[in-house]
Amino acid sequence: MKNVCFYFQVHQPMRLGRFRAFDRSCGNPVDDYFDTEKNKAIFKRVAERCYYPANDMMLRLIDACGRDFRISYSLSGTFIEQALLFDGGVIDSFRELAKTGCVEFLQETYYHSLAGLYEDQTEFTEQVAEHKRVMRNEIGVTPRVFRNTELIFDNRIAGTIKNLGYEGIVTEGTERILGSRLPNYLYEPSSVPGIKVLLKNYRLSDDVAFRFGDRGWNEYPLFADKYARWLAASPGETINLFMDYETFGEHQWKETGIFGFMEKLPEEMRGYDDLRFATPSECIDSLEAKGRIDAPFAISWADSERDVSACLDNRMQQYAFNTLRDMRDAVLKTGNRQIKHAWRLLQTSDHYYYCSTKFFADGDVHTYFSPYDNPYDAFINYLNVITDLQRLVGY
Repeated sequence: MKNVCFYFQVHQPMRLGRFRAFDRSCGNPVDDYFDTEKNKAIFKRVAERCYYPANDMMLRLIDACGRDFRISYSLSGTFIEQALLFDGGVIDSFRELAKTGCVEFLQETYYHSLAGLYEDQTEFTEQVAEHKRVMRNEIGVTPRVFRNTELIFDNRIAGTIKNLGYEGIVTEGTERILGSRLPNYLYEPSSVPGIKVLLKNYRLSDDVAFRFGDRGWNEYPLFADKYARWLAASPGETINLFMDYETFGEHQWKETGIFGFMEKLPEEMRGYDDLRFATPSECIDSLEAKGRIDAPFAISWADSERDVSACLDNRMQQYAFNTLRDMRDAVLKTGNRQIKHAWRLLQTSDHYYYCSTKFFADGDVHTYFSPYDNPYDAFINYLNVITDLQRLVGY
């Protein structure tokens, strides 16, 4: 039997407002730095296009298929925070999914941050613990499997996650760690045996997440029967299909047929005796690792390089990363919860993406998601905020 493991990332960053070089926070940096009205408007739009219709669709599929239909999600803490602020019905709909017993929720950092790349892993583990608390309090679950920001993974992160008690971690099935092997098996880190790794099949995932509505794609249009045939023909034991949840309705508009595609897929998969839906935990419980992978460098699901260059390639990004990391002691010394929260919100990976100067196809993706005219405007605004926060904490 071959597992088909769908995992959806659900995330919204706290976007910054326009902050000039001579602007100053009046003591409430969360309100002073972040654009509440813009964040609310975007959240409401995506909720209407994606979260409500997609969650309704998943609940219908569970009703129709019972426990034969299985999916998984990771909800960033910044997403949950905005849902509670702007539209509590969205969180209610995820709670309904959790109650079905057919949905698994994964662990991540609360702030969807790059803290896993810090040499000292203390900040990383604290953000993981904060996310664990919010998942327990708001969704009523305690995750077993970890998902890092942008699927960032290396040997050290694997060791930290194992030490925190998680049984599995999901990451990118890139040739950079696999070589000629296939991603459709369970693996273990060579440096940290005992924790299992599920690897994204990026070709089959990106067929849905990125190519589905592309009329220039040679496989367009993609229907559920064709995709089920591809899944059945793909060798291995678990086909891990990882993508942004906003694929449904936001990145791929409903007019592309993306909702109909997903609703039809379980029926088409039933035509193949060896295909079944499974969650990451079910894969971990039912499969043995087929080999070991070594990741001495960080990989991710971002861009064609599948590394961390989308966030840390240029000097602007590196300066912001190093400055925020090094402010930790000064921030914590203030004892001010608002300052600490603002500092951690600034670590969200999206702020680094907005400063990306990568070109061609990858650069087009960053431009699509950025609220700025160009990466230099993004950095200037980001730097103004970071500089003011340094003033607040005396760094």
